[in-house]
Amino acid sequence: MYTSKLYREDDRAKIFEFLRQNEFAVLVTYDGEKPTASHLLMEVFEEGEQLFVIGHMSRANPQWKLFETNAEVLVIFHGPHTYISPTWYNHVNVPTWNYQAVHIYGKARIVEDYDNAYRILKRLVDRHEVGSHYQMETLPPDFVKKEINGVVAFQIEATRIEANYKLSQNRNDEDYRNIVLKLDARTDDMSHEVAEAMREKRRL
Repeated sequence: MYTSKLYREDDRAKIFEFLRQNEFAVLVTYDGEKPTASHLLMEVFEEGEQLFVIGHMSRANPQWKLFETNAEVLVIFHGPHTYISPTWYNHVNVPTWNYQAVHIYGKARIVEDYDNAYRILKRLVDRHEVGSHYQMETLPPDFVKKEINGVVAFQIEATRIEANYKLSQNRNDEDYRNIVLKLDARTDDMSHEVAEAMREKRRL
């Protein structure tokens, strides 16, 4: 991903928190002829300094077979994004788009062991069913086994992380503050999330 020095985010703790908040990602593979992409729920975790991504896909999705080639894969995590109007400045300018995105590159490994695949799926369920009565351990064992056999669990060991937070860092304080106010005045959640990210990036 092209990332200018002005927009690059290097704070690992902030990147990790972003990944935890934006788990629905795009997994991209390449078979030597064409790219393939799948939209999947992912989860990241760290062991020491190493970052891992775990997830699963339908066994009917042929993309998982490309993991066996040991080729590099790309996972794209999207954050909030929105249009920035040139009418928000007191000088002539151009329209643009503010956004946050993180790319993770690495090697994907199929988790073939049933118990480990179970743990990956349980981890995802537990994260999203906090306080719920829905728990994998209370489901009928035959049902759980059937569902797990119908998917392919995987783990990606990150080899490279690129974070691009384009949040009007190239603007002076007056323009920056005005952009935040204009975003706050909108009614959509995405604009409000970008405004909050801008406030965090530059305290005014």
